[in-house]
Amino acid sequence: MNRVEDEGIIEDADTMTGLVEAAMRNTPDPRLRQILLALVRHSHAFLREVRLTDQEFEQGHAFLRAVGESCTDLHNEVVLLADVLGISTLVTLLNGCGGERTSGALLGPFFRDGAPRFENGANIAASGSPGLPLVVRVKVVNTRREPIAGATVDVWQASPVGLYENQDPEQPEMNLRGQFRTNDNGEFYFHSVCPAGYPVPTHGPVGALLAAQKRHPYRPAHIHFLVVAPGYATLVTQVFADDSDHLGSDVVFGVTRDLVGRYELREGTASSACDGPHYSLEYEFVLAEGESFRPVPPIK
Repeated sequence: MNRVEDEGIIEDADTMTGLVEAAMRNTPDPRLRQILLALVRHSHAFLREVRLTDQEFEQGHAFLRAVGESCTDLHNEVVLLADVLGISTLVTLLNGCGGERTSGALLGPFFRDGAPRFENGANIAASGSPGLPLVVRVKVVNTRREPIAGATVDVWQASPVGLYENQDPEQPEMNLRGQFRTNDNGEFYFHSVCPAGYPVPTHGPVGALLAAQKRHPYRPAHIHFLVVAPGYATLVTQVFADDSDHLGSDVVFGVTRDLVGRYELREGTASSACDGPHYSLEYEFVLAEGESFRPVPPIK
């Protein structure tokens, strides 16, 4: 009988990781090779640390399958899982630009393409939307504090009842969503209603995971912003209400200190569209030079 080539034959658990890493080193793309080698190294170290039983391994398979099966055009359980494990925020923070630019925040599972385009001063809340009016004025500048004109800004938020419009049959399509463009002074401004804090969806396996951890599912009140300008790194972020519950215990770990905005109650007239008590929010986004991109929406 011919001698069998035995370099790849596994002797025991101690030799396993090295053999898998050797196979991964044949990957031609250097970045993909780096990612795969690190994935093997750290995942094998995790298995050695916790020593999963066969039954626990099967449960893990079932959980991941359930995560995938829970995804629909209107709900992305995969994104939600990354959010509640802190993975989404960590990726965002690691891709930040030091202390130069405004902190990023996770995109979240509710961003959609096709938001209506509005002129500055428009109201993104449909007529009859509940809640106190909110007037938002934001300036977009670079790290030299020079205004950035012509930036495209997507805005989306939950309603005062804590639901995005795609979750709520009582809201019209694309309610509380809009797209704006900064003027020559780098500003955009709009009317809305004050957002509310809300629970992330808990009907799927991620909800069961939170329950098993005895964790609450709530996010503090916030507004999402996506700022895209040629020549600048895309900014995906959120601005949180300073009086909101759960600022220090956001279920998706999304609150950084500089993203807590001052939502100020005012009694006077803000404009012809807002002639009574209302909240105001003023904020400045600082963009760093870099490559702009538009993220892929997690839902339709």
